[in-house]
Amino acid sequence: MTPATTRNAQPTPIVSPAQIPTPLHHVRTTCRACGTDSLRRFLALGPQPLANAFPRNQTETSAEQFFPLDVYFCETCSLVQLVDVIDPIVLFSDYIYVTGTSTTIAAHNVHYAKAVTERLALKADDLVVEVASNDGSLLACFQKEGARVLGVEPARNIAAMALARGVPTDNRFFNHAVAVELRATHGPARAVIGNNVLAHVDDARGFLRGFAELLAPDGFGIVEVPYAREMLERLEYDTIYHEHLCYFTVTSLARLAEAAGLRIAHVERVAVHGGSVRVFLNKEKEHGEQPRAMMHEEDTLGLSDFGTWHAFASMVARNRHELRLLLEDLRAKKKTVAGYGAPAKGNTLLNYCGIDPSLLPYTVDKNPLKVGRLTPGMHIPVKSVDTLTHERPDYLLILAWNFADEIMEQQSAYREQGGRFIIPVPAPVVV
Repeated sequence: MTPATTRNAQPTPIVSPAQIPTPLHHVRTTCRACGTDSLRRFLALGPQPLANAFPRNQTETSAEQFFPLDVYFCETCSLVQLVDVIDPIVLFSDYIYVTGTSTTIAAHNVHYAKAVTERLALKADDLVVEVASNDGSLLACFQKEGARVLGVEPARNIAAMALARGVPTDNRFFNHAVAVELRATHGPARAVIGNNVLAHVDDARGFLRGFAELLAPDGFGIVEVPYAREMLERLEYDTIYHEHLCYFTVTSLARLAEAAGLRIAHVERVAVHGGSVRVFLNKEKEHGEQPRAMMHEEDTLGLSDFGTWHAFASMVARNRHELRLLLEDLRAKKKTVAGYGAPAKGNTLLNYCGIDPSLLPYTVDKNPLKVGRLTPGMHIPVKSVDTLTHERPDYLLILAWNFADEIMEQQSAYREQGGRFIIPVPAPVVV
């Protein structure tokens, strides 16, 4: 079935969508990995605002735009994906997510750079290119390992941060044509890295062809993406938002790599972002034995079956019901609840569950670019973390649950004084 067919059963909108201007939004009708039109919808999260478009004030909320957030399964290659595509210039040219604000990510980056340097035996003159390099946090770690680095980052404000910290950065969107220019200017790369960017790209095949173009013969493309198996098993539905166009298994990544002339040499599972895979790609003729074994395991678990994902959607609806019941019960008992974190994933959860300021009066975040703004759609004020020292809510709903351990450790004094935490997925639980 095509997307046009499967859209007919839209649920009642959670929020009233503003008029959608067509130049910003189009609907894709073919799979990003295999190119077929065998896409079938299994989950509708309702019209949603852009997850990183935080209004500065109430005036800006009146201009908010909402777009369908529906999720499809390709019955040919099993890639889970969105068909509603928002212009990337709107999403990424002036960005608000910064990688350098989390101690968890900082530690992850140090380990990442060391592991790749050792695995590829990188030398001082070897080039490491990172696509969507954000503020240069990861490449700075490669610099400390002695590598020659280059970032490619489309967000003007974030690229400026990278340049300020001494990380060479090309401020534009990456594609095959850009890869040709970069190779001509800087030479071939031993490693081309894409951390949490492949899922953001509509032309995923062309994007990976750019990796293949830029790589030295003995080079590796390295992509790190949230693992769809983890999303399924942990009910991480809030990782779904308009920036994330694809949700990869190793099986669907293999089909995409083949279309770009690459093969999967090795896969590592990493804990970051709720469970991810780090995939090493090269120009060999076959996938490695280890990734082939992972593909077989995915098939055994049903990740390539539509029915598995249809059941996932039922559990998502149950989570919404249970979380609202918990928050409504706490409100009825006159308990105070605040949020911790203002991540993009949190906005999917807030909007899908209809959690507004009557249930969550405010949330706090360490990112200064978000503090003082309102969350998209639900318009919950974002305050500084210092707010907790004098307001002391009874409960903290951890919207950035992928950093729950880090957050609870940082807020140990809050817990010792009787504060409690709510982790919303896979089932709402009070800690």
